[in-house]
Amino acid sequence: MKPTLLILAAGMGSRYGGIKQIDPFGPNGETIIDYSLYDAIRSGFGKVVFIIREELKEDFIRLFGPKLEGKIEYDFAIQGFQSYVPADLSGVKREKPWGTGHAVLCAWDQTETPFAVINADDFYGFEAFKTMADFLSSNTDDAMHAMIGYQIKNTLSENGTVSRGVCVTTPEGLLINVTERTKIIKQENGEIAFLDEGDPVVLGENTPVSMNFWGFMPSVFPEIKDLFETYARENFDAPKAEFYIPKVMSYLIDSKKGNCKVFESASDWFGVTYPEDKEMVISQLGRLIGEGKYPNKLW
Repeated sequence: MKPTLLILAAGMGSRYGGIKQIDPFGPNGETIIDYSLYDAIRSGFGKVVFIIREELKEDFIRLFGPKLEGKIEYDFAIQGFQSYVPADLSGVKREKPWGTGHAVLCAWDQTETPFAVINADDFYGFEAFKTMADFLSSNTDDAMHAMIGYQIKNTLSENGTVSRGVCVTTPEGLLINVTERTKIIKQENGEIAFLDEGDPVVLGENTPVSMNFWGFMPSVFPEIKDLFETYARENFDAPKAEFYIPKVMSYLIDSKKGNCKVFESASDWFGVTYPEDKEMVISQLGRLIGEGKYPNKLW
């Protein structure tokens, strides 16, 4: 069966100042999601699931439904504050979703095949999609998952700190661990460091990082459910706590219930975290169109 693509599009975009998931960047009003969909279709994915907030559903149907009709199956999963929270923990008080790991869990009912997960506001490039689609279509090991890795020097913003999953791998390319760092920046002296533990901790410029392009076997869903229920109980009164995908993968590796193959990507990567990033994304897309990698009009 062809793999499924889950698109994480329920985030609030607090630093961007708007709904960047549906903001136009291409020459004909294309969103970054449009380029991901275009690459997913031509690389062999058979279904796409948009993970969104309820209030965004009508906009997503209007924007993407006509483009995808007849090209690929699509569906929607709603990431609600109460979704998959244990029943005895009623009345969750939050202003933002529970995080990327919880978002994946919310797409369980819509996902029957091996699946990939991406951010709605990141551009990954065709090669990354093709690599992941080939892996998911051919992998026969139910405990082997995957990640597309990028060098940290190629994933920074000139306009502020970024969040990245910092990875450690074996010589064979298997993930040892991934730690979510929420305040990574290039300092004035040129060194890259994360700041979320107080004093700056320097990272090598070629350090592999996760840009949230993951591949999973569907057997992972019960594990995510159990992990999230525990997390929800521990963080019920922490409205800003987030359950990240790296927490899931780290658990699988540490408990010896799974492994993760890291594929180093040569694709272009860029994304939008701050409003000032928009012009850079528009320029990068223009360059790729000029190089003939994408048509001027996608659909």
